[in-house]
Amino acid sequence: MSAPATPATRPANPRFSSGPCAKIPHFSLDMLADAPLGRSHRAAIGKSKLAEAIDLTREVLGVPADYRIGIVPGSDTGAVEMAMWSMLGARPVEMLAWESFGEGWVTDVVKQLKLDAEVKKAPYGQIVDFATVDFDKDVVFTWNGTTSGVRVANGDAIPADRAGLTICDATSAAFAMELPFDKLDVVTFSWQKVLGGEGAHGVLILSPRAVERLESYTPAWPLPKIFRMTKGGKLNEGIFKGETINTPSMLAVEDYLVALKWAQSLGGRKALIARAEANAKVVWDFCAQKDWLENLARDAANASTTSVCLKFVDARITDGAAFAKAVAKRLEKEGVALDIGAYRDAPAGLRIWCGSTVETADVEALMPWLEWAFEAEIAALAQAA
Repeated sequence: MSAPATPATRPANPRFSSGPCAKIPHFSLDMLADAPLGRSHRAAIGKSKLAEAIDLTREVLGVPADYRIGIVPGSDTGAVEMAMWSMLGARPVEMLAWESFGEGWVTDVVKQLKLDAEVKKAPYGQIVDFATVDFDKDVVFTWNGTTSGVRVANGDAIPADRAGLTICDATSAAFAMELPFDKLDVVTFSWQKVLGGEGAHGVLILSPRAVERLESYTPAWPLPKIFRMTKGGKLNEGIFKGETINTPSMLAVEDYLVALKWAQSLGGRKALIARAEANAKVVWDFCAQKDWLENLARDAANASTTSVCLKFVDARITDGAAFAKAVAKRLEKEGVALDIGAYRDAPAGLRIWCGSTVETADVEALMPWLEWAFEAEIAALAQAA
């Protein structure tokens, strides 16, 4: 086989990593000049920045006025674990998992908290059937499977009159997908995902029902200081006004504010969602035209619009993992796509971040390179045979 022709156009930004994700378009460090560096986060300016971040989060995401929003340590992982350690145990628990991070929450609840939870799993590329879930139990799940490329299509199956709490890890969904807050009692995310912010900080959103649980239930296990959200049986309201549990990076907070204001300038949440959907459609349409590449998501209704996971299906490929790694390495060497190998626990393939900070023109430019790399590796296999 002859060497495939090199595509004429390259993505202007090759950063398609699924986290940390691409910065907002035209990002510059100069945008962070207003960060109050060397100042206490408890000073008036620090508190005002944190409060502004909370207020803009509410505005852009469309969070109801009676829901609390807090900035917490430990990225999305810290936010999810704060919720589970503080709230679970009051009712029976049902854990839903269809990717590696959901599996991690199962491990925490079953092996660390040692709760007798019912666990429902789906293979990569599929999700659990929500019609089988008992929402009179506390239910923990991811909205979008960052490592499996599937998402919950909507919240229709979650009853409004549920007795249990719904704890939703929405880290690669928030800002790129509609979240039905009336169906969700705890929502967590990290701004390093869809808004391309700097890591280490998580956001924890609580419904009034979640607050009631915190104020009426004391877990049987001890809580580390950074997990404690109540004082004297009442919610520590300071956490949800910008008085963070531990010291935040004011540089990272400034970066988040810049991204939120960028989102506002586009038209807010709906514009962000439209960008992600347009990006994902480029990849979906490309796959539909090729017989050697498929979306890992089995049902198009559940296909992720942010972490689009792909698998090679050509019969000539004998070692799927080695082939996918070789393709990703080839693309990285060319400087056209960075960090797009499948997650280590996921099926072999590629994972292309199509979140809202990615430009559609860059996704379009990447597609011919995918074919170029595929053909080059197939040619290498033929030569080695």
